[in-house]
Amino acid sequence: MGDAAPPGISRWAIRIEFNGRDYVGWQRQKSGIAVQQLIEEAALCLTAGRPVSSVTAGRTDSGVHAAGLVAHLDFPDDAPLSRKAVRDAINYHLKPHPICILEAAPAPEGWNARFSATWRRYRYTILNRYSRPALQDGFVWHLRAPLDIAAMQQAANYLIGSHDFSSFRAAACQARDALRTLDELSISKEGDLVHIDTQARSFLHHQVRNMVGTLALVGHHQWTAEQVRDALEAKNRSKAGPTAPADGLCLMDVGYPDNPFHRPA
Repeated sequence: MGDAAPPGISRWAIRIEFNGRDYVGWQRQKSGIAVQQLIEEAALCLTAGRPVSSVTAGRTDSGVHAAGLVAHLDFPDDAPLSRKAVRDAINYHLKPHPICILEAAPAPEGWNARFSATWRRYRYTILNRYSRPALQDGFVWHLRAPLDIAAMQQAANYLIGSHDFSSFRAAACQARDALRTLDELSISKEGDLVHIDTQARSFLHHQVRNMVGTLALVGHHQWTAEQVRDALEAKNRSKAGPTAPADGLCLMDVGYPDNPFHRPA
């Protein structure tokens, strides 16, 4: 299917928040429960059981969370829909799963949650203290040894811009090439929490987690910033650092030139 909704379909945009720790990710899998499956099943309440299909702006992995993932739902065009009905009815039928629709809006003509997006934004959170997490368990990567944030940022600066990110893509990545443009990779500290924020039009499979795992080596003075530059230039996954756990990763937001949620109701 192309960008536009096919005939007989009413396309709606939804913005989603979820705790991903108990799911296999967004996309339906042969085994395990996927966020996509639960949302499509909940949406049947609006169509008298007729199928509803969905496409997302970002296929989150197992254990990854979302604060503002955007997807579209394709309903039969005779379904009685409104912003409130789509949001509230789906949320009701998603209980007790930790998944909720934050906003719903009719999609503009030709709009597609995946192909119309111009950027995705992720945040990776590290809990940097000796004691293990209690309240934040499942939402952070716990690292006991102190991290050198300034050194990590120096290394991160080598990754900003347009590069071949072969050293930071998963072996199972299905993208045709590894060329990506990283618009932001910034590191900040808030108490015991270290936030790594990154934004790009698109990311490779495991790219963010592989970058974070590599930057953590710099933060612990096991690597220099220049070694991160060398790993990038090597274009070889084995030359970069480990993959950080899924727990700390959250898809924060998705950008669109014509944002359905900013249009008048």
